[in-house]
Amino acid sequence: MKKLITITLLLLTFSIQAQDKTNALPRIGTVTGNVLDVSLNQPLPYVNVIVKDTNNKLITGGITNNDGQFRVTQIPEGTNLITIEYLGFLPQTKTIVITKDNKVIDLGTINLEEAATSLDEVTIVAETSTIQQKVDRKVITIGKDLQTAGATASEIMNNLPSVSVDQQTGSISLRGNQNVRVMVDGKLSNIPAEQLLKQIPSSSIKSIELITNPSAKYNPEGMSGIINIVLHKNIKIGFNGNINIGLSHDIEAKFNSSIDANYRNGKFNLYGSYNNSVTKNFNFGEINRVEQNIQQKFEILNNNKSHLFKVGLDYYLDDRNTISVFTNQNIFDGWVNVDSEINYLANAALNESQYTRNDNGNDSEQYNFNYKHDFNDDGHSLELEVDHNTYDGLSDSRNNFFSSQRPNFLENTDTDRKSSTINLDYSNPISETTKLEFGLQARLFNTTIFYQSDARETNQSGVYIPTTTTFDYTRDIYSAYATYGKTLDKWSYQVGLRAETVAVDSEAFKKDLASNEETTIPFDNDYFRLYPSAFLTYTASDKNSFQLNYSRRVDRPGIGQVNPLPEWSTPLISQFGNQELRPQFTNSIETNYTRQLKNGSITAGAFYRIIEDEIQQAILIDRSDVNRLFFTNLNFDNSSAYGVELSSNYRPTKWWSINSSFDLFSQTQKSVAESFDTNQNIVLNTVKVDNIVWNVRAFNNFKVTKALSLSAFGMYSGKNKNIQFEMEDMLMVNLGMRYSFLEGKASLSLSYNDIFDTMYAQFEGQTPYLQQGQFNWESQQISARLSYRFGGGKYRAKSRKQRDNDTKSGGGFM
Repeated sequence: MKKLITITLLLLTFSIQAQDKTNALPRIGTVTGNVLDVSLNQPLPYVNVIVKDTNNKLITGGITNNDGQFRVTQIPEGTNLITIEYLGFLPQTKTIVITKDNKVIDLGTINLEEAATSLDEVTIVAETSTIQQKVDRKVITIGKDLQTAGATASEIMNNLPSVSVDQQTGSISLRGNQNVRVMVDGKLSNIPAEQLLKQIPSSSIKSIELITNPSAKYNPEGMSGIINIVLHKNIKIGFNGNINIGLSHDIEAKFNSSIDANYRNGKFNLYGSYNNSVTKNFNFGEINRVEQNIQQKFEILNNNKSHLFKVGLDYYLDDRNTISVFTNQNIFDGWVNVDSEINYLANAALNESQYTRNDNGNDSEQYNFNYKHDFNDDGHSLELEVDHNTYDGLSDSRNNFFSSQRPNFLENTDTDRKSSTINLDYSNPISETTKLEFGLQARLFNTTIFYQSDARETNQSGVYIPTTTTFDYTRDIYSAYATYGKTLDKWSYQVGLRAETVAVDSEAFKKDLASNEETTIPFDNDYFRLYPSAFLTYTASDKNSFQLNYSRRVDRPGIGQVNPLPEWSTPLISQFGNQELRPQFTNSIETNYTRQLKNGSITAGAFYRIIEDEIQQAILIDRSDVNRLFFTNLNFDNSSAYGVELSSNYRPTKWWSINSSFDLFSQTQKSVAESFDTNQNIVLNTVKVDNIVWNVRAFNNFKVTKALSLSAFGMYSGKNKNIQFEMEDMLMVNLGMRYSFLEGKASLSLSYNDIFDTMYAQFEGQTPYLQQGQFNWESQQISARLSYRFGGGKYRAKSRKQRDNDTKSGGGFM
């Protein structure tokens, strides 16, 4: 690993010229050669060629092409050292002398031998996870220890600082806000985030980036930021791959598996993967309206099956041009049964119940094309990317009511969604200390949702009227951005500006099937906005660094928030979208301090946000049945939020490592809620909630032997308020172990989550009625995961695309 880090640092410093007397010498020399693998007698591409002076000062360098040949120019006159470095091979150093009469030196064929250390011992997955604060993001490297925390991305998210996942809905939030964008390898997916996170095995994740204040280069969507999941990429020549199998159980069984494989040589990389998930999830809970003596109980059973396929190809045309293509194909099928009972404790004759069966499935497709051209200067590039997504979903819902005045009915929802993104990015390191980037982007999005409800029967209280509704929503965004960065000794800064023009066009068409009455509700919203960003870094020493940054962002309403069709409905509660909902804008400022310790690091940060046209939930009473509530979303006045964060990774001993974090955030929420006055008249109230939440997490890894490690995770979440409820605090403790065998190629992980059965949601609310309740889910899961790595190719240096560091690249699992 130390050797890998050394080579990486050398690659990063190729553009830095030695600041000594060699700069004064004329750079007239050129060195050429050819590098072979002595055991295979085959050329070695991407070998590092490093040129230093006699004082061991770095001058310049280069890499070999696909045929193992290299040519390095601009070598100063005099004696120089040429070092041939390659991961997994013994380096070679040659001495050359450049004179006016001997400007071009051919080193001929250089044969490299494999190092005595077995290549299988090169560590690709770290043993322990780390947390690193960078200028615009926090990077959590997912080590083998954290993989025991859960089988999927959704399960390990709660182990990360400032991140939480709702265990019932799967929705993810960052710093207490669900307005967050989830990306995989820098790309958004048409697959719903809740569904996507449950399909990605934890063993496929290399790192997770929390981009809380993105620069102008990134799309400004997501008020609380971006969560980017970076997946492992195979850097081996030849045929290689991985197999993962996971099984979990509490009340119901859950199974997931994956296989990925690639074939790589000097000219191309062909890869593919398959993932499947078969899970059942059981939830139950109740809500009690204390003053009305009404008790509502829920039992929810989900059964989901998903299949995700990916095939891709990277083709290296020559040293400076690369073409990459891939496609993702996702198939999802599932059903959910909801049993709901309403008990009127003062009059049992009014008791009623509802049974809902919802069958849903969706197919999504993604097609991606990427072309990158590297200019002569390191880091100087032009990149074109075209990405197209389709989504086709069908939902059939059967609603049966027992001892109720409501008739049975069917609901059918057909969703057709298309999105296309075109990016053109240019990057130019103008000098050793200055970098300029700019680009253009077009994002085209359209969805059509067709909804139909059908009466199944009538009763003595009246006739249920069936309707059909079509909701068509189009949003086209065209943007341009530019960023400029410069380093001045211990200081560095980056400023950027993104300009966007947005056109929103939506139309809801409703038809009463009984009377044939038609209603059309159009809505348009076109606007132009600027999104500036600025970053400042001060590196006081090798151990201390400070960051200060600012950005402006937008949270555009999601389809569920603007769709006027019912999202869900029970005899007492229904939720609808608001077609006229406007976006909310955020100005965010953030500061961080990082301290490098002898055995780890610690990062402290604080943030402050001003939110314009804030989107919040409204609670309204049904005029036709005062016991029923409607939930929807409205825009409110400006509000603010602030918070502090503290995270650390520390190794007290060689066998014990700790990743811990603490976060506290405050946010003011506003809403309107209808209630009854003393005369039982409906009145409209403005509700304001000042919410302060704090969370603490600690992940401990204990290395018992070289092959066996144990883990313990603890999380405490304080009380949390929202518009309707105040949530009680929650505690969770998980245990795990990991055992490696077959010379490190295979591993077995076991985990037992929520060992004290303390992870459940308990709440109380005052608006519009006094309510108390609790929801439980399958938190006490026992899980087992088996991983196996196959293939015997040699490790190669990374390609020019630097895929592991480029969030816009393809390859790997997704």
